[in-house]
Amino acid sequence: MATSLVSGGSRGLGLAVVERLLARGDSVATFSRSGSEALAALAAKHPGRLLIESLDAADASALRGFVERAAAAFGSIDHCIANAAIAHEGVLATATDAEIDAMLAVNLRGSIVLVREAVRQMLVKAEQPSVTLVSSIVASHGSPGLAVYAATKAGLEGFARSLARELGPRGIRVNAVAPGFLETDLSASLSADNRSRIIRRTPLGRLGLPADVVGAIDFLSSPRAAFITGQVLTIDGGAS
Repeated sequence: MATSLVSGGSRGLGLAVVERLLARGDSVATFSRSGSEALAALAAKHPGRLLIESLDAADASALRGFVERAAAAFGSIDHCIANAAIAHEGVLATATDAEIDAMLAVNLRGSIVLVREAVRQMLVKAEQPSVTLVSSIVASHGSPGLAVYAATKAGLEGFARSLARELGPRGIRVNAVAPGFLETDLSASLSADNRSRIIRRTPLGRLGLPADVVGAIDFLSSPRAAFITGQVLTIDGGAS
């Protein structure tokens, strides 16, 4: 039985990923700043296969402890899905230092630290290991009011491509998915004008849903993607 780590698994895309990985038979360890009733229900449905912790994705020490406890609980770390992220919408001129620091700490540094700790475990013991980073279409195409958020996601894509080359000889695959705007708590902060603009330029005429992205993450973290690494898969309803 494979073990998967998922950051930010209490709601939205992270919750949908946790549910899919449990359904395919993985043991799953996930964390978020706060839990959710839906996540607790999954734990009750899959006793002994879901480890849930509350922690701050910006806390490197907490991330290290989380990965160590997951490895101890399930015996190995086979897949890591770095999903946790925060966004503050607003033009750069009005962004505070605290907002910039928070996005860099959670979206970029936190994901890198989580992956580092997971990879250390994979190098010791893993079954067809993989890393999947959740980026965003704004990393490559930009969006007004999301410059710092876009910078963090672009950083993840560069990280994925370089790490894929670094870890390929050790049999560890590294990829990213770049969703368009999804109907999640993260996108709830979008202004009405921004939301309308995004929908107008999307050929499929809507924001995405977590269900639209879960299949790609399932695929990339499975043996079906055994010869795929260093790629960024865009899932945006044709907007790009």
